[in-house]
Formats: sequence, C-alpha cells, structure tokens
Amino acid sequence: MEYFQISNFQELCSVKDKLEYWLIDFEEKNDLPNGYSPIDYESKGFMDGKLVQDFPIRGKGVYLRVKKRRWRHKKSGETIQRDFSFIADGSKFTQELSDFLKDASGYATRYHDQYSQLLPGE
Repeated sequence: MEYFQISNFQELCSVKDKLEYWLIDFEEKNDLPNGYSPIDYESKGFMDGKLVQDFPIRGKGVYLRVKKRRWRHKKSGETIQRDFSFIADGSKFTQELSDFLKDASGYATRYHDQYSQLLPGE
C-alpha cells in the first residue's frame, strides 16, 4: 500500500459455477521514484493493468488488478516507471503466494483452474 491506492472493489460471482471472488483494482500513486524531480517529470497515465491472483479470503478467490504509472521527462521525452519485482516470474501469483503454493502439493493448479475462467479476457 506504500505505492498503490485501491481504486475499485467488486464482489463477483459466476452463476454457472457458483463461485464467488473479489476483484480489487490498485493504481500506483502519483509519487515519482526516488532520484527523479517533479520539476523535470510529469505523469503520463498508466500502463496496461496486470491481473494477479492472490491468497483466497474466506473461500473466495481474490484477484488484484494492478495498474502501474509512467512518467515522462518534460524535455527529452524519456519515460520512466517503477520496477515492481514482487510478481513471480511466469505466473499470475504474487511471489509470496507462489512460494507458499509450491509446498501445497497441487493446490496451485487446482485453485488457479477453479477461478481463472471467471475473468475472461484477462
């Protein structure tokens, strides 16, 4: 929450599968990374959002849609963004969840298969 604010929350349900899940949208705050001056850079909106599957809460699937901000240098046009390496490479899980599920014999596949079809197009 140091870098993001919640911009939207939805409690959703698949009538067909009777599965409930939460979709929480996070947008990066308009605070430049350390070492960059707000005099030289301006916010230029957000990059495409990434969908991250997180720990279930009370039996409900949880998805975080994360939108990273980008800034542009006013004179050179150079674009910068923060490096967030908390997403596990090659997965839609946070690093913490990915590490936990590696020890949970097959739970990762079962959980992902159960909820992944609920968010088509993501």
